[in-house]
Amino acid sequence: MRKSFEFTLSQPQTAAEALAEHTGLSKGRIKDAMTKGACWWTLKGKQLRLRRASKALQAGTRLTLYYDERVLALKPTPAQCIQDHGRYSIWHKPHGLLAQGSQWGDHCSLLRWVEQQTRRDCFLVHRLDADAAGLMVVAHDAKAAAALSQLFHGRAIRKLYQARVSGQLQTGEQRLDAAIDGKAALSHVTVLRQEEAATLVSVIIETGRKHQIRRHLSGIGHPILGDRLYGGPTGQPLQLVAVQLTFQCPLRQQTVDVVLPEELQLLAVAAPER
Repeated sequence: MRKSFEFTLSQPQTAAEALAEHTGLSKGRIKDAMTKGACWWTLKGKQLRLRRASKALQAGTRLTLYYDERVLALKPTPAQCIQDHGRYSIWHKPHGLLAQGSQWGDHCSLLRWVEQQTRRDCFLVHRLDADAAGLMVVAHDAKAAAALSQLFHGRAIRKLYQARVSGQLQTGEQRLDAAIDGKAALSHVTVLRQEEAATLVSVIIETGRKHQIRRHLSGIGHPILGDRLYGGPTGQPLQLVAVQLTFQCPLRQQTVDVVLPEELQLLAVAAPER
């Protein structure tokens, strides 16, 4: 079942009572959906997630429930904290975990996972494809989020990735600069290891276009293994991992150089069977 319900309360009610009345769902299912971030209410013209089923609401309150049984049944893969700097922390996001949730729920997102683990406010600083894995920065207050986001927008962060691509890529470094969606894009690709029918490479990007690494490598005939969009059908996760972030911390004026633990890098993992 995938359906959205939207209505305005005609009388004061708890959120659970109102949703049960207008959706026909059991209170157990409603509470589960609310906990997982599928319920929204409009407060001062702004839509916010509403998680507490017992919340007392006034007449005129507008509620929306985005109910998708398939999404709500998903289980999040645990993320791992790599460094905690107080006002922000750096995490390993596993394959399949979203950076942030959608209107249908956020329980399978990094932001929600970190929020539950740290009991702190969480703000998205940058993005990483849901299919990819690797390092992500999460801010814990609005000012830290703004300062760190500016680093990413201003290309002041060095980002290093590892990818396993199809076929034998020419050794050495390649400069890939094909425009993406009409905008300049630049990736530097270096071969790390030749494997049977595949090549392990490192990638440094100087721009941050959507799916830049995936599109650049596919564009030269070497799509990343596990890439459903730019490669071919596959039963393995996307073989793309963000392994290193280096930047000048705008809060402490110190250099931060964080490297993903070796066991989480592609270098430590043998090529999966295709």
